[in-house]
Amino acid sequence: MNILADMEMFVRVVECGSFAAAAEASQVSATMVAKRIQAIERRLGARLLHRTTRRQQLSDVGQLYYERCRHALAEIELAENSAAELQATPHGVLRVVAPVSFGSYSLVPALAEFMEAHPEVRVDLTLDNGAPSLWQDDYELGIHIGEVDEPGLVARPLKPYRRRLAAAPSYLARHGKPRRPEQLSEHECLGMSYWQRSDRWRLVGPRGEVREVAVRGSFTANHGDAVRVAALQGLGIVLQPETVLATDLAAGRLAPVLPSWSMAPSPMYLVYAQDRRPTAKLRSAIDFLMARFGERSER
Repeated sequence: MNILADMEMFVRVVECGSFAAAAEASQVSATMVAKRIQAIERRLGARLLHRTTRRQQLSDVGQLYYERCRHALAEIELAENSAAELQATPHGVLRVVAPVSFGSYSLVPALAEFMEAHPEVRVDLTLDNGAPSLWQDDYELGIHIGEVDEPGLVARPLKPYRRRLAAAPSYLARHGKPRRPEQLSEHECLGMSYWQRSDRWRLVGPRGEVREVAVRGSFTANHGDAVRVAALQGLGIVLQPETVLATDLAAGRLAPVLPSWSMAPSPMYLVYAQDRRPTAKLRSAIDFLMARFGERSER
């Protein structure tokens, strides 16, 4: 007894509209098709089709069985195609969405390395600090900062997103270096205009202690890179992601301020649709990005 073959024949009968049409599509006799359908009905103990000399109509049981058969056969086809796809060479366009700073400073260099390893993959990257929907915008992968509340997504945890304090040596030479978080209120602090409370910085210390400090400053911007450049010009102390400040800190253009303190780290996730077909391109990108940015990665 081949249940899958019976299911395929039943779906073909329904979609072709008659035993004769299904028989022609299957290259068997109409009698053979009728026997297969009757065998299914005996096995299920229910009539699937109401047949007359002029037409056939699905019974209630038949309608349900037809929908379940279609779903099961589609899943089998997906499994077969996915197994073949995963053994194929990654290729095609990979559509990714990520926050602006992380995308520019961390993700782009990583994607360049990924593309070098997989030359048949092209990347279409969107940088957006909002929360674009993977479903509506048809992105295959996303980097999301904060908790994920969109249903139907797989959220793989990455290293937390941290923001550090820094300033240009010229600014610190003029104004001195704060030794305690409370002393930030005496300094020029460069703000982000879209922060809910740009006038208060909530910092976490080395032992988990929390300080909320009132800050002020003469310069704000809606883009992290603009604030970084302002810090390089000696306009004040900046609170920006580690990845944004790393190159300038290493080169000495910026100096760390209160290095034991930072804004409370935000959770960050690699997200993708739960039911998206796992192509070689997508699977290899997920594995690569988890190895680079995952919680257990060394880099």
